[in-house]
Amino acid sequence: MLEHTAPRNVTLQIMLTDAEFHSCLDGPLRLLETPQGRRLAYSEWQENGRLTAGSKDVSLLCRRYDTLSSQALDPKDSRGLLERLRGEP
Repeated sequence: MLEHTAPRNVTLQIMLTDAEFHSCLDGPLRLLETPQGRRLAYSEWQENGRLTAGSKDVSLLCRRYDTLSSQALDPKDSRGLLERLRGEP
């Protein structure tokens, strides 16, 4: 996991298991923006995925992601936790 977070364009934030309820329990979510500035969201559930292009729906998913991101460890602390779990000083 640490190797995958080495590039500058990759960010990892860990949500601790003792965290209270958070806004993205429905499954993986990917937020995308085209070179033309169009925002899209792709979300997955157990048996299907959904591409969302409507600005109102994408905006809602972006707000959920922002909330989740604010509840998780920041990238530096997340990486530090992984290093400690791996046994690095």
